[in-house]
Amino acid sequence: MARIAGVDIPRDKRIEVSLTYIYGVGLTRSQAILAKTGVNPDIRVKDLEDGDLQKLRGALENYTVEGDLRRQEGMALKRLQDIGCLRGRRHRMSLPVRGQRTRTNARTRRGARKTVAGKKK
Repeated sequence: MARIAGVDIPRDKRIEVSLTYIYGVGLTRSQAILAKTGVNPDIRVKDLEDGDLQKLRGALENYTVEGDLRRQEGMALKRLQDIGCLRGRRHRMSLPVRGQRTRTNARTRRGARKTVAGKKK
């Protein structure tokens, strides 16, 4: 396996798809990187030459990917929670953040139902 940005990318897939295994690189960014470096997007990772791998590693240094990106996103959420804004409080309570209704739906964010017993006569 080739190692780029600290990630082992699959050898048998096309380089265009393999780059998407790196956190922060989607298909569009992968295509842009390949166009900038001049590497053929249809070539398999196992057929890449060392020079091509070096070009790709160099091009990826211009982007925030993997651990740095995860840390950056985590710090942004922590900042929202620390200042106590509505978005931060909603994140802390594991509720939908972007104004969705919670009376019904929102099961993904709230978790499984906690059944409350009905009122006895």
